[in-house]
Amino acid sequence: MGRSHGTRPTLARVAELAGVSVSTASLAFSGAGPITAETRDKVLAAAAELGYSGPNPLGRQLRSGRSGIVGVVIGDQPGRAFRDPVAVKVLDGLVDVLGTEGLGVLLIPGVLSAGVPAGGSGDAPALPPVVDPLLESAAMDVAVLVWGVLTDDATLAALRRRDVPVVVGEGGRVDGAPLVALDDRAGTAQAVRHLKDLGHTRIAEITLPLDAAERSGPIDAARLAQADRTSTRHRLEGVRDEVEPVISWETPASLVEHGRDAATEILGAWVPDTERPTAIVAHSDLLAAGAVIAARELGLRVPDDVSIAGFDGIDLPWLSPDVLTSVHQPLQAKGAALGHAVLGVLAGEEPTCTTLPVELVPGTTTGPAPA
Repeated sequence: MGRSHGTRPTLARVAELAGVSVSTASLAFSGAGPITAETRDKVLAAAAELGYSGPNPLGRQLRSGRSGIVGVVIGDQPGRAFRDPVAVKVLDGLVDVLGTEGLGVLLIPGVLSAGVPAGGSGDAPALPPVVDPLLESAAMDVAVLVWGVLTDDATLAALRRRDVPVVVGEGGRVDGAPLVALDDRAGTAQAVRHLKDLGHTRIAEITLPLDAAERSGPIDAARLAQADRTSTRHRLEGVRDEVEPVISWETPASLVEHGRDAATEILGAWVPDTERPTAIVAHSDLLAAGAVIAARELGLRVPDDVSIAGFDGIDLPWLSPDVLTSVHQPLQAKGAALGHAVLGVLAGEEPTCTTLPVELVPGTTTGPAPA
């Protein structure tokens, strides 16, 4: 009995050819159930003869009550987030794990607006935050919160209203949710200790955003107290575990141009009769790379006149001949850990907290403090 042209093979025809019931044939494709290996082989052989590839995925989803989709909720604009190799590598690790289980990924922006009053008046009442419509309507089995999503904002509230379970990759603990975090605090402390060991005492800092305001400018004590992004706060704390920066400059996002602008302000503000910082520690490699570019443009030698350290451990061949001194984080391993946490949620496992270690790797952008 061969395949009939023009007629789509069905599970019922496979069952008939194999001499079993339709329910038994279905169990053969599910990979589970009380059937013998001999029966399963007979069903799969019949399916191969008829050219039948398996039950309709949509039908399986409807029967299981699952969509087969994992929402990856990002706190930044998608176009800007994916200019950062950190996001790309983490997503690679996540997709590698989910793909082996037949799960797809849907990228979703988080809060679209932060509730700024109409007309920009500081006296007007704040408008409620606006979340992306996909958060309210898209089919997803689990949501992974990464890259600037705050775990106490409208994003999480929208998912909670829909009873969508979450896995947290940034932003702090959420009750009942697994967390995959980095040892950010220890990492920035390592970078500052490295600079101190090289004799640097006048150390400046370029930070990731402290909140969703997309602000650029120096940080004072009042602003420091407003930091509500957990990873940023931990990196701030790591620096201050070792030294009080001579100046700390907040950036709107982790982009090269923001690092360049910040370093231009930091290094260009000193006049000859004052003491310019001899080192900069940046919260990301892209910000640090921007600082290297700014130093070059100001006629400063790296690391002879100013040392610069970053955080992430990404490959930046275009910065040649310099190779950043950087705190390396396990990017793809973080994505894989997020993927395994998703699978754990789907399997009903108890949530766990995983903290991944980081390691300082010296490059060419740090050296002894100038005399």
